[in-house]
Parts: sequence; structure tokens; C-alpha cells
Amino acid sequence: MELRVARELRARFPGLCTLVAHVEGVKVGRSDERLKEFSKQLLEETRRRYTLESLKDMPTFRAYRDFFWRVGIDPTKVRPAAEALIRRILAGKPIPSVNNAVDAYNLASIKTCIALAAFDRDLLVGEPMMRFARPGEGFLGIGMQAPKKLAGEEVIVTDAEKLIAIYPYRDAEQTKVSSATKNVMLLICGVPGIGWDVLANAGEVAVDYVTRFCGGEAIRGW
Repeated sequence: MELRVARELRARFPGLCTLVAHVEGVKVGRSDERLKEFSKQLLEETRRRYTLESLKDMPTFRAYRDFFWRVGIDPTKVRPAAEALIRRILAGKPIPSVNNAVDAYNLASIKTCIALAAFDRDLLVGEPMMRFARPGEGFLGIGMQAPKKLAGEEVIVTDAEKLIAIYPYRDAEQTKVSSATKNVMLLICGVPGIGWDVLANAGEVAVDYVTRFCGGEAIRGW
């Protein structure tokens, strides 16, 4: 299962690149002590590595912010995913704990500064596709109480039946990774200005963390 990209999207964003990996046979549950200790160490490393001032000029985060502006998302209100997590850490706030799979790929996002998305692959219908939203399309993101209507300038990921993400920052409730998930599809979310090699490295880190703490076998699409 790969990700198709609509022609009009490629035309507008010629540097857009997204990588796909699958992890089959995962065991999703609460984060254990081993993952919690790993998280503690990574958060300490992050506090030593960054300051709030230094985040402003990081090329990776600037690339995400520029892309957000171009697709109708205000990055001063909706931060790129990795930047938002790192800002929480630097502010002394805990990062949310969901389950071992989500926690593992969030840590990979923090480590690499690259946005990651994950879906229960068995809940996807057909081949996923990235395209522009249509005005009025409804999207129910994780934790949302009701669907929101999209303006039509957002970039979205769909399967054959439904929207599964607003790219590259929010996944849908219906296909989220949960304790029932056995097979995961990971998206390593690039934007123009972020090279393939950077994304491939982030993909390797994400696969490493997910398989280390959730088990399973990885199938890389790069």
C-alpha cells in the first residue's frame, strides 16, 4: 500500500515528498517502563539541544511553516507537529501519552524534527491518496467532538471512502492507532525544502522506535 499524490498537488508543490512504511504484527498497549525511561532520556537530550529562540530559525521548521501558510493554516496558531512537541518540552510541560505506538512515533518526531502520521492499516480502504480538499468536505480529527468543514485549500489524505488526515498535522479519529491495531501504516511527512535523505533518516528512526517498543516487522517504502 503506497501513497498516490494528485497531479495538481505535485504541480503546485514540486518539492513535496512523503515516504511510507508499514509495521505488521504490532502489539499496541500502554507504554511500559522501558519506553518511559527512554522517553525521559530523550526529553532530557531535547532540553539540552534546543532553546525556544533557536527553534525559530531551524530550516526544517521554517519549511513546515511556509507550507502551512500556503495551504491556509496559520502556523502561529497551529504549530508543526514536531515543533509543538519540542516547545512543550522546553516549557516544562509533559508530552501526551496515548499508547506505546503513538508514544514511540512521537518520540521519533521529536528526535528528527519531522512530522509523522500513523494509521491502522486494516481500517483503510483501497490505496491512500494525497490531494487538495474540496470546499465543504467534512473532517473528524482525533479528539474532535464534531466534524469541521474544510475550506478547500487544505492538503488532505484520503482512502477510497473517507478523509484520514489533514496533511501534515492532524489524523482522523476513524483510522487512528489503538489497542486493537495490528498493522500500522506510517507516513513520513515532507514538505518542499526538506530533502529525501532527511525524510528517509526520520523513517528509519520511526521504524526503529515503533518496532523496538511495539514489536512487529517493518516494510519500508524507500
